[in-house]
Amino acid sequence: MSDQTRAPAKPRRRRRIFLWFFLAVQAIFIIWLITGGTAADHSVTHCTGANCKGATEAGSAIGIGLIVVFWMVVDVILGVTYGVYRLATRER
Repeated sequence: MSDQTRAPAKPRRRRRIFLWFFLAVQAIFIIWLITGGTAADHSVTHCTGANCKGATEAGSAIGIGLIVVFWMVVDVILGVTYGVYRLATRER
């Protein structure tokens, strides 16, 4: 059979593995953020007074801020990785 008589190949269905992985990572960070924020409210039982409450709130804010920064860094790394992957697998 010559190349002209062959039927064209069916286009492959694209899998969305990266999209589901990305959404799973986002869900993990949202859960981490929620549990980190709520756990900080209930963690101090032995300390009373304005100073202890202020220190607890400051520590909670720092912890939540670190989670958000880590979340942004992971998203940038995932985005760059996806961009490199798309460039490497594009059709020429």
